[in-house]
Amino acid sequence: MLGSKRPAPTGEGRPSMPNERLRAAMANARIDVDQVAEATSVDPKTVQRWLAGRVPHPRHRWKLSELVGQEEGYLWPTARPDVAPGAPATSEVVTAYAHRADIPASVWNELLTRACRQIDIIGYSFLFLPEQTVNLIEVITNKCSNGCKVRISIANPDCQHTRERDRLEGLNGTLPARIRTTVVHLQPILGAPSIQVRYHETHLYSAIYRFDDEMLVTPYLVGAHGFQHPALHLRRLSPYGIFATYADQFESLWATTKGMNDDAD
Repeated sequence: MLGSKRPAPTGEGRPSMPNERLRAAMANARIDVDQVAEATSVDPKTVQRWLAGRVPHPRHRWKLSELVGQEEGYLWPTARPDVAPGAPATSEVVTAYAHRADIPASVWNELLTRACRQIDIIGYSFLFLPEQTVNLIEVITNKCSNGCKVRISIANPDCQHTRERDRLEGLNGTLPARIRTTVVHLQPILGAPSIQVRYHETHLYSAIYRFDDEMLVTPYLVGAHGFQHPALHLRRLSPYGIFATYADQFESLWATTKGMNDDAD
C-alpha cells in the first residue's frame, strides 16, 4: 500500500562504527577473515561487514567468541542486555582478587603491553609498579612515541593528606619516602611529550590503573596497606558500567591535580 512501511529487517544489525575489538581479537588470535568465514560457515564478505560494525547473529557471535577467546559482551556490548543502562548486574568484572598482591605480575605486564592509546594511573605511591616492571620507563616511552597518551598522578609527599594517610596506615612516616622513590623512578619521563606526571592532594578511596579499555582498581580498606586491599580487573563493555564509573572518577580527580613544581599546601 502507498505510504506503508516495510517491516524492519531481522537478524544481523545495521552497520555502525568499525568493530576494532573484533579486529584486534582476530589479530591477537592470528585468525584472518577467510578462517573466520570457514569456521562460521559464512561468506568472507559477511565477516568484513562484521568488522565494519554489523552485529552477527547470536550463533555466529558465540562461535566467534570461542574462536578468538574473548567474551561476547566485550566484542559486541550492544548485543548484551546486561550492559545496557539500568542493568541489574555487570559483566565488566573480569577477575576479583582478595588482595592487590594477588594480581600476577604477568597481568600487569600484559595490560601494559597491550595498551596503545591511553594509560592513566592515580594512587599514593604505587612503588610496586616500577619495582616489579623493570623496563617500565622504556615501555612507556616507546608507547608514547607511537601516540599513546599517559597521565600519572601520585600523592604530594609534602601535603597534609599524605601525612594523614601515613598515620592511618601506621606507616611511621615512610609513605612520603616511598612517594619520592617512585618519583625518582619516573624521573626519565618527566616532561616528555604525551606524558603528564602530576601531584594530587586528595584522600583517595581507591587506586586506579587504566590501560585502554581495561583497568585494575584497588578499593581501599581503612587501616590496610596497599598490597592488602582487594582488587578488581575491569574491562569496558558499556558506557554505563563500572568501568565508566571509575573512568569518570579518574577524570574528576585529575582535574584537581597540580604540577610537580607547584607549591604544596
